[in-house]
Amino acid sequence: MPLNWKTGGVLLGFVFFLAVLLVKPIGVSTQFVILDAMVADAVNPSLITQTDDGAYTSTNAYLAKSGGKYAKNAANPLNYSFVFVLAMMAGAFLSAMARGGVTKDERRLPAVWYANYGDTPMKRYMVALLGGFIVVYGARLAGGCTSGHMMSGMMQTSLSGYIFAAGAFAAAVPVAMMMYKKEA
Repeated sequence: MPLNWKTGGVLLGFVFFLAVLLVKPIGVSTQFVILDAMVADAVNPSLITQTDDGAYTSTNAYLAKSGGKYAKNAANPLNYSFVFVLAMMAGAFLSAMARGGVTKDERRLPAVWYANYGDTPMKRYMVALLGGFIVVYGARLAGGCTSGHMMSGMMQTSLSGYIFAAGAFAAAVPVAMMMYKKEA
């Protein structure tokens, strides 16, 4: 039996609270940078180097900043944040499988999508890819993602979290109105 959105929201809030209380605030967009760095370092082994004192640095300024913190995480990816991202994907998969998999009805998009864009799978994939790129690009420009800025930030009563949330909705609502002009 699926949870309603209210129960899901309370559970999500509880998980965020536990994460902040026990480990650290949740934020995942940096892990895309870490994954990119891991791939780039595999192609160019001189990208990330370990110094004589055991610290890490990189020829890439972004990876070298903060005392080589990102370079270190890319060189040693089995850390809390990277494993957390992998666990999110595994958890989503296991959750779907525990309730019997994803049915054909659940794969169906909302009627408003079909009214505006039809039933063209390639169009769906392209919109999802473009939307994902914009979100990740914006997250890196903002120095964090919605889970870090909005959810963890607001939970910690951070002014920047509230400002980010207001900006995210101020952008999302007009974009949704432009994308879905036709009613379902």
